[in-house]
Amino acid sequence: MKSTLFYKQPKSLLNKGSGFLADYTHSLNPYTGCSFACSYCYVRQMPVSLFRGLDWGTWVDVKTEAATLLAKELSKAKAKGKVTIFMSSSTDPYQPAEYREKVTRSLLEVMADNPPDFLLVQTRSPLVTRDIDLLVQLGERVRVSMTVETDREDMRKLFSPQAPPIAARLKALERLAAAGVPTQATIAPALPSTEAFPDLLRPLVTRVCLDDFYMGDGSGGKRTSKNGIPALFSEAGLEEWAGPSAYRIVYKRLLRVFAPDEVKISQEGFAP
Repeated sequence: MKSTLFYKQPKSLLNKGSGFLADYTHSLNPYTGCSFACSYCYVRQMPVSLFRGLDWGTWVDVKTEAATLLAKELSKAKAKGKVTIFMSSSTDPYQPAEYREKVTRSLLEVMADNPPDFLLVQTRSPLVTRDIDLLVQLGERVRVSMTVETDREDMRKLFSPQAPPIAARLKALERLAAAGVPTQATIAPALPSTEAFPDLLRPLVTRVCLDDFYMGDGSGGKRTSKNGIPALFSEAGLEEWAGPSAYRIVYKRLLRVFAPDEVKISQEGFAP
């Protein structure tokens, strides 16, 4: 499914961190909308999606002149104190539109010249490796958080068929680590996976963030339920993975190869 692109000039880019992102001073979204269209995405049930009048995943707003605006806002924010940025909270900064539009890259160029105190780049796209040159410049001020919900391609195709393959994401983590870019693997939301999943991650990262629908959708799982995810689990015969304690299956497996302080749960894992 191809998304229609709309070009809009935003009035602001840096939004005050709050709620799940209260550990950050600001959130930053290079785009509005997301063509990965993951079935469980909590943004589907937020006003930005509900009031759009178009199906989630079929449209993307490209924020024009974003770099110029960020340069001004970032300087003002830094003049007031510490600046920590979460990119992105309601879109993927490296969704397909980024190949051509390069909004995210332009924002990273601004931050490479005038670094925030910390930047978390949250994505599920291997395209992030294109910007290794800029990420390296940010040094320890940045962390790339690569979403890898499962090691099973059949689960990826069931829940997020338009998202990049799992193998490509793991390869991206390998490339980022080799370049010295701080990284973490983010199992969010935890989908059905194999016992060998942690063994795939162990050579690639020293930090894992584990989350689920109930802790991570901002509504105790209500948004996820409205998206029909419980029914999807049931139809696939995956009921044991649908409840609020299912993440513990993955947690126990992770502790077999990771130290307890290397595995962060939900909000803690996304914090600066």
